[in-house]
Amino acid sequence: MNKTCHLCGEESTLNYKRNIAVVIPCYKVKSSILSVLNSIGSDIDKIYVIDDSCPEGTGKYVETQNNDSRVSVLYHDYNKGVGGAVITGYKKSLEDLMSIIVKIDGDGQMNAELISNFIRPLINGTADYTKGNRFFDLNFLSDMPFIRIFGNSILSFVNKLTSGYWNIMDPTNGYTAVHSKILHHLPLDKIDNRYFFESDMLFRLGTIRAVVQDIPLVAVYGEEKSNLNIFKITTQFPLKYIKIMFKRIFYSYFLRDFNIASVELMFGLILFFGGSIYGSIHWYESYITNVATSSGVIMLAALPVILGFQLLLSALNYDINNTPDKVIHTFL
Repeated sequence: MNKTCHLCGEESTLNYKRNIAVVIPCYKVKSSILSVLNSIGSDIDKIYVIDDSCPEGTGKYVETQNNDSRVSVLYHDYNKGVGGAVITGYKKSLEDLMSIIVKIDGDGQMNAELISNFIRPLINGTADYTKGNRFFDLNFLSDMPFIRIFGNSILSFVNKLTSGYWNIMDPTNGYTAVHSKILHHLPLDKIDNRYFFESDMLFRLGTIRAVVQDIPLVAVYGEEKSNLNIFKITTQFPLKYIKIMFKRIFYSYFLRDFNIASVELMFGLILFFGGSIYGSIHWYESYITNVATSSGVIMLAALPVILGFQLLLSALNYDINNTPDKVIHTFL
């Protein structure tokens, strides 16, 4: 039967009991974790605090200082990373039959009052997964350092290309909500455990064509020190993005489907690289022998490159228009 959601004030046609959980990965957030827990509204059924082998003992601190019966503390014997902590929370939420799982950080930079905005699309059946977007309103960016704005813009484009979600921005934003039925169809043990978690999550969601929706939020930056290792990010992320990009193309256009974009990709790559290699060989011969290349050879090299490039652009246009737009958790 229909129920009225006390979080969003709207009637839902989903005929199951909604249990909402919040997952909070914790690593060096002892100073802010209690204020985060106190800011979570009474409409949340479960709160999972994951102590990711925190050197500050955040988990024990929560157990001794917090009186909220909804809070459960889970421990890691070793540091798995933010992704590993979130996955632990996801698995526990599934065991406890939670319907919607929200993830926020323990550093106080994510406003818990916005949780209702994140779960509303899942309850109403307009999205399978929601995530924060600090770029929705330009006024939101007033406190964001320029280097972060520039870096996130580049990262967003790369993520659009690798995940297939051309309609979203701010891909590494960690404020998220997901429907439990979606998690049942994701290989949780294969998702990246560390800072590539959000990007890998989008790739996995894309393989099952889940609908992802951005939720506007304001960027908040306190005095807490980031645990992000810039060297590891710049050296490891490019290879990981290349890997999931090829995986996505193979899964989407050759394994699970074969369409006009598949044909355009095949012939586009053959023509583009074939023409490029042919032209490079003759350019090198011309350079060595100091004999000008004939116009016929130039045309034989240029024409496949041009045609191949056009086919690849057409395949890209198809991919952009092929962004998932049909919610799947309502019929899984």
